[in-house]
Formats: sequence, structure tokens, C-alpha cells
Amino acid sequence: MAIRRQYDLGSSELEVLKVLWDEAPCTVRDVLNHMHARGRHVAYTTVQTLLTRLEQKQYVRSNKSGLAHVFRPKVTRERVTKSRLKTLVDQLYDGAAGPLVLQLVRSESLKPEELEKLQELIESLDGDA
Repeated sequence: MAIRRQYDLGSSELEVLKVLWDEAPCTVRDVLNHMHARGRHVAYTTVQTLLTRLEQKQYVRSNKSGLAHVFRPKVTRERVTKSRLKTLVDQLYDGAAGPLVLQLVRSESLKPEELEKLQELIESLDGDA
């Protein structure tokens, strides 16, 4: 299944999807409670609408066999991340990922373990050259 482009996924829809990635399976009430716990106070009907939209866009699937519908993500966080990053690289850097990586390393604080992983990745890529 092709991942939809990032503009097809609104910020509220992404918040709901994050809950499902972290907590699935979830009912509408479960998603609502997790969003409230994360400081996002929305109405039950809003969450229900967002889940319906995400299902129509094929980002989530539901089981409607019980009293409450149970939702699960249909796509992984990694696939959505990859699609959104590709769009960002295309829009800002004309498809060249290197400048984006350099900008992130320069402007964001990386934890020691993240720096270590980055160094390992660089070394493994150097070994392939």
C-alpha cells in the first residue's frame, strides 16, 4: 500500500495515530483518555471523527464486532516518518538528504547514546564505500 503524502495527514490525525502506535488496540474512549493525559483536551466526537477519517485514508483499521469499535494502526510509524521526511527533503533540499542531516546535528541536542548510534552508522557507511 502506498503511503499518502504528508499533507494528507493533519496534525490532529497524527496525534491520534501516535496514540495508536504507542497504545493499540484502542477504543475511541481509550484514545480520548490518552490524548487528555498528553495535555490535548478534545471531545469524544472529535476523536471519533478523526479515527473515522484515518480509517477512510487507510491509516488505521477497526474491529466493529463488539460493542465498542477497536482501532489499530494500519501503517507503522517508520513508514509515515519515511514519507514525511522524503517530502521535507524534496521541498527544502531538492532531494538531497545530507544538508538536512547536517542541519539536524548542528541545531538539535543529541543524547550521548544518539551520538554513539550516529557515529556507528557513519562508520558502517564508511566501511561500505
